[in-house]
Amino acid sequence: MSTVPDPTSVRRPEMIDGQEASTVFLKPLITSPKIEVGEFTYYNDTDDPTLFETRNVLYTAGPEKLIIGRFCAIAMGARFLLSSANHPMMGSTAFPFFIFGGTWLEQTAEFLPRIHSRGNTVIGNDVWIGRDAVVMPGVTIGDGAIIAAGAMVVSDVAPYTTVGGNPAKPLKKRYSDEDINRLLRIAWWNWPVDVITDHVRTIWTGTPTDLEQAAKEAGLLD
Repeated sequence: MSTVPDPTSVRRPEMIDGQEASTVFLKPLITSPKIEVGEFTYYNDTDDPTLFETRNVLYTAGPEKLIIGRFCAIAMGARFLLSSANHPMMGSTAFPFFIFGGTWLEQTAEFLPRIHSRGNTVIGNDVWIGRDAVVMPGVTIGDGAIIAAGAMVVSDVAPYTTVGGNPAKPLKKRYSDEDINRLLRIAWWNWPVDVITDHVRTIWTGTPTDLEQAAKEAGLLD
């Protein structure tokens, strides 16, 4: 009988030696309308991974969202900053007088609609985000990208690209442009779970060409 993880269950089964699992599926944990997470995306934290929403997603006061795709792997300490983290710089200072209310707010309120938003922060599918990486507001990370541990991601990351450093820079493409286009067309993360299960060995160990053949055999690709 085939058994697969239940994406509606927060924790995976207990780990060895009876220790409580430090890896959780995020989708069933999320309550904030500012955060969207796809199925099977997980977060690992040896402290308390269930606090991801409050510890790892910061500055949610604005209308912008954090959108994360399916089958992403997020390591301990990775943080996502949303646009309200940015201080407006319309004049001579970046000091946010308005947040303290009173006369300071009264004198500056008319300018608040002019504050530029960087928009939603969007993480694609099958993205691996390393330990203590920071993703800045409005960044888009493409499908299949890898974010190195400790990286400070301040600009968009192309699909299937590995980045690292502060600020994060491309380190390498994981595949040729032809294979990247092939993988994006296949989009295995959108397959029905039973089809993913049938082809999990190929997804995990096969080449993009192997995966393309599996998609054709499953009737998912012309």
